[in-house]
Formats: sequence, structure tokens, C-alpha cells
Amino acid sequence: MERVRTRERYAKLFMNSVTLIGWLLILFSFVKLQVPDEPVVLALLFIFLLISEYYPMPVWRGQTAITFPVVYVLFLLYGFSWTAIAYAGAVLAVNLLHRRPLRTVLFNPAQLVLSFLGAASMLPLAESLLEKLALTPTLQGILGYFFLLAVYVIVNNLIVDLVLFIRPQPYSFQFWKQKSLTELNSAGISLIYGITLYVVGSQNRGEIDVFAYFFFFSPLVGISLLSATIARLRREKNRLKLLFSITSELNQMLPSQDWLSALKGSFNELIGADASVLWKKKDGEWVLSFKDGRTNPDFRLPPEVFAEFEEMRHPVIYNDRKKDGGIAAACFEEDVKAFVYSPLVIENETIGMFIVARSRTKSFEDHDVQSIATLANQLAVIIKTRMLFTEKEKRIVLEERNRIARDIHDGVAQTLAGAVMKLETAGKKFSKNPEETKKLVDESVLGLRESLKEVRESIYALRPYPTQKATLAEAILQKIEAVQKEYGQGIEFEIRGQEQGLSPMVEKVLFDTFQESLHNAIKHSQSKKIEVLLSYQSEHILLRIKDDGKGFSLFQAMLKARNQPHFGILQMNDAAEKINASLQIDSKEGSGTEVSITVPKMGIEGENNHDQAHASG
Repeated sequence: MERVRTRERYAKLFMNSVTLIGWLLILFSFVKLQVPDEPVVLALLFIFLLISEYYPMPVWRGQTAITFPVVYVLFLLYGFSWTAIAYAGAVLAVNLLHRRPLRTVLFNPAQLVLSFLGAASMLPLAESLLEKLALTPTLQGILGYFFLLAVYVIVNNLIVDLVLFIRPQPYSFQFWKQKSLTELNSAGISLIYGITLYVVGSQNRGEIDVFAYFFFFSPLVGISLLSATIARLRREKNRLKLLFSITSELNQMLPSQDWLSALKGSFNELIGADASVLWKKKDGEWVLSFKDGRTNPDFRLPPEVFAEFEEMRHPVIYNDRKKDGGIAAACFEEDVKAFVYSPLVIENETIGMFIVARSRTKSFEDHDVQSIATLANQLAVIIKTRMLFTEKEKRIVLEERNRIARDIHDGVAQTLAGAVMKLETAGKKFSKNPEETKKLVDESVLGLRESLKEVRESIYALRPYPTQKATLAEAILQKIEAVQKEYGQGIEFEIRGQEQGLSPMVEKVLFDTFQESLHNAIKHSQSKKIEVLLSYQSEHILLRIKDDGKGFSLFQAMLKARNQPHFGILQMNDAAEKINASLQIDSKEGSGTEVSITVPKMGIEGENNHDQAHASG
């Protein structure tokens, strides 16, 4: 950590030195100013500088301001002083408009002016060498322009590289390569425009006035403006597309245990975040559910922080950690500077807090905050939905427990009570009426055997379900193998799509439906072939069991179900309704049977994810 702070200090010292020297040079230029011969042309070129800086032209894997040709003409017409002031003024204004950090606002104009000074101070040496070669004025001007541009690009990139290399943040070769290629693209465009400038200037077409400069530089500025606008629209389109992709993936992964993994990587690509964390409120406690990037592994938040979380309803931006990083700044590494706190609000209740961080101060713009808030709203809906699913599943489990309790009370308990009474009576009649005693004992034994059978069935039902020990597909496959081994039945099993985690209740209902349908096909349909399909589709999960047996009349089966409450069709239908699924049974006598159950992705998905840690420690 001390090494990081030392490198941070050296980077600041270097930047401050460049800034101080550059601005001293700019201030000194004011002393040497002279009244310009053509102030209208000067104003026009300054406006072109502003537009080109504000709307950088997109180049390969990046964007850059194509301003060097304008700066060069300024230098030729008005000398270095006016050039330095105009160039610094345009860059300063654009940085202020973009609300960049003060250090960057002051550093950028200073380092650009210093870079141009380094190139301009070496230009006389190059011109003296070119004069000895006896070249044409046009070619000599082009070579001089090339030399000035090359030195400017080298010095400018050298200063920036030193800053990026000294600072503690990683500066990879890949990043350097991309930056260098971007600058070379910019230099190439500037070189082509400079050559055009000398080629056109060599043709004697009369006096060069403000209109000539306007029409010469208008294409450059127009292309920058148009291409920057197109690039910005393309970025916005890609941002919305990626945001839609993330939210769609979150919805699809909602039933799985690791549903928040959709945020890793893709969110950083969307928002350019260096770190992010997510807390959610569960059973009255705030729990850390997700963290990514440069977070502090040992952080703990006091309870009063979560009390403040609950009061927040709208996103809050903290641009500079030194001034104020918010109540949870300690969750991130020290060199992370700017934060956006985006609460997850449902029905005016804050159920979570999503915090996104960057290493640069004042780096969050309005569209960034909108993207973060949109994702936070989506997360709020998902978390609330999972809470509702969990409550519904708990109710279903409670209903099942109550049903088992009623069955035991009405069945086993009554039988045992009757057997006890009969045995007591038998004990009293043993000496006087042995035959009656034997009859009572036999009835009691029969009742106890029935109770024992029911108890065993209840114990079997309470054992870990097949889908609790394996995935749904594995449980189905194991059942198929067992049935094939016992009955020799021909069964085909097909899985389509990518297997996804489902809640225990959904898996239980699907497996029960499969098991009941398979049992019916084997016991009643006299089928030779059974086909089982488990399909994971974009909007739902489909399970289909089809046989080529004798079929049956669904109408007659439903009439039979009135007198036999435990008939399988009613059980399957009731279970399907509990998870908002659709059950369809197609059968005709002599045409086989097809049972299909369709579970929507937004059906009953339980709370399967294991939270990473309690934020309070």
C-alpha cells in the first residue's frame, strides 16, 4: 500500500510540474502578444479548434481530436504566442465543458502546448537542413510540416506515457499499443491534410482570405462533427444493447444459484467501472450479495450505514473521495475515487444498494448514472420477485406439512388408537372369552400392519427427493435406467437447450409428473416405446412424456377421479397450478398418450443463491 501511495505522489509531482511549466509558458505568451493582422481569421480558426476538440474523430479502436492542421496554420499566420493561447484556451474550454477533474483540466492544455513548443523549437534546424537540399518550396513545406508533426506526436505521447507509467494503476502493453495506434491514425489524417494544404497553396488562385480558410477547414471540422455524432450514437446503441443483454441474462438466470454472475465482466464493459458491490436486505438484515473489481477484502460496515441506506431513494454521485466518498467508501481500495450509490427501491422501500466506483474523479456522466439506475431498478424487481417466490414456496411447504399432519392424524393415529383400545379390551376378555380375544388381537395386528405401511410410505416421502441429490435431468435418467432394468421397457430420453438450475419445488413437480406419467404408461397403456423430452427454452421449460400405447378416454378418467381422489391426473394438475405451470394431456383410445407440462421462466423459482457474506461481519 505504501508503494502505491509513493507512485501516486510521484505521478502527481510529475503532472504538477508539467502543468506549472506549461501554464507559465502560456502566461508568458500573453506578454509577447501582438495585434493580429486578420482577427476574423484568428477567431474562425479558434472556433474550428473548439469544435474539433469537442467532437473528436473516431479512429481505429479509439477517438482523437484532429486539430494539428488548424494549430499549424495558426502557427504560420500568427506565431507561437497566439497559437499557444488559442490552443490552450480551446482545450481548457472543452475540458471544463466535459466536467473533468481540475488536475486534468489544467494538465491537458499545458502538456499539449509544451509538446508543440518542443516541436516548434526544433523546426528551424529541420528547415536549415531542408534548404541545403535545394527542394521545391512545396516539397520543402511538406517535409517541414511532417517533421513538426512527428516531433509533436513523439513529445506528446512521451509525456502521457510517463504519467501512465508512474501512476500505480496498471499500464499494460496492450493499452499502450492501442493508444499508440490511435495517435498514429490521428497523425496520418493530419499529415494528409497538411499535404493537401501545401498542394492547394502551391496553385496561385488569388488572395487567401477568411473564406478560403473557412472552405479549406470546413470539411475537416465537418467530418469530425459528423463522425463523432455517428460514433456517439453507435456507442449509445451498443450501450442499450448491452444493457438489454445483461437484464435479459439476469432474468434467464433468476432461478439459478449464481444468478448475479451475469454482472461480472459484462457490467464493467457497459459502464467502465473499476469496482462494484451490491447489498440486499434479507429477513431484516443487510447482506453482501455481490462484489467485483478493486474492493477492499477486509471491509466491514457498521449498522448505522445500513440505516442510511434505507433512507436513500435516488442515485447519489460522489465525484471525489478526498472531499466526500459517501458512507461506504471504505469498501473500495484507496485509489478508487468516484462513486455512484444507486438504491434498489420497490414500493417506496429500499431493499438493496448498488455501488459503482471508478478510479478517476468526476468520471461519471449523466448517461452512466442512467445506466446504473436502470440496472438497479432491474435488480430491485428481480430481488423482490425472488422474495415473493420464496414466500410462496414456504407457504407450499407449510401446506404440505399440514397435509401430512392431517393424514397422520386421520390415518395412522386413528388406527393406532383403535388398535390400542382393542388390545385393552382383549386383555380384559382373555380369561373369559379367548375366541373374542383372538379376534380382537387379529384385527389389531391387521390395523397395525396397515399403519406400519402408511408410516413407511410417509418416511419414504420425507426422504431426500431424487432431485435434491442430483439435477432434474440426472434424476430422470436414473429413474429411466431403473425402470428399463426392472421392466425392459424401451424408453428414449432427449435433452434440448442448456440445462438450468430450478427451484426445488419446480424440480419436484416436474419429476413427479414424469414419474406418474411413466408409471401410467408402463402399468396401463401396454406401450412398446416411451419418449421423454426435457427442453430448456428461452421463455419456459417443457417436459413431455409420450407413449404409443392403447390410450384412454380423458372424460372417463375425470369421472373416475371424482370417486378416487388420489387418481394421478388430479394430483399432477394441482401440483402444476402451484407453480403456475400448464399441464396438457392428449390421449385417445388406441392412439397413445402425450403428457406435457410447461413451466414459465417467471414461474415459482426459489431462493437458491448462497449469499457471500454478511456485511456487518
